[in-house]
Amino acid sequence: MQNTNIEIVVIEDEEDILELLEYHLTKEGYSVTGFLSTENVERFIEEEHPSLMIVDRNLPGVEGSEFVSSLREQGYEIPVIFLTARDQDADLEEGFMRGGDDYMIKPFKVRELLLRVAALLKRSGIKESDKVKYKDLVLDLHQHVLSIDNKPIELTNLEFRLLHTFIKNPHQPLDRDFLRDEVWGDDAVDFHDKTINVAMNRLKKKIDPSGEKEYFAPVWGVGYKLL
Repeated sequence: MQNTNIEIVVIEDEEDILELLEYHLTKEGYSVTGFLSTENVERFIEEEHPSLMIVDRNLPGVEGSEFVSSLREQGYEIPVIFLTARDQDADLEEGFMRGGDDYMIKPFKVRELLLRVAALLKRSGIKESDKVKYKDLVLDLHQHVLSIDNKPIELTNLEFRLLHTFIKNPHQPLDRDFLRDEVWGDDAVDFHDKTINVAMNRLKKKIDPSGEKEYFAPVWGVGYKLL
């Protein structure tokens, strides 16, 4: 997946639905930040400049379309997909009038939502930037430079590819065969299991010398995952 630096905000007050959306959007390769209400969302948008928002209309405090309407009045043009159980024509019209770009009625099919997300991003002309961000790690894909807290960290090309592969697949156990194909590719002539262990140890020492941040965790019998 190549969408990791496309940030999507999900505002949904039902935790199980929020977790479902976060899981599937992340699996598609997007960076996802979820909120259970509109609280703190505006500040996040101002700081992070997300590419798209998925907003439930039945939110605590401020109704979802009213929140989007207030964002539009302030000049924010972030594409918005509304989620709602309201399926009357008047409700749909109200949602579009208040700044929605697309609409999905609950219960919805996850696959359809993912297709609508991709289509709306394409229509909006949103493309990947040259930078990928994960927690405090920022990869500049053009310059091949890693920064942590705005400080450049020297990585070899292989270490850069290794870290980028994990960032594209966060929270997922990556097995050694996958890492070999993704990172080493045609250079994996003398490759064996210890090759990855050595590379991972070097990478961890460079990005987390004190071992306090614990970016990675070993997955017994499989490989590693980015926490």
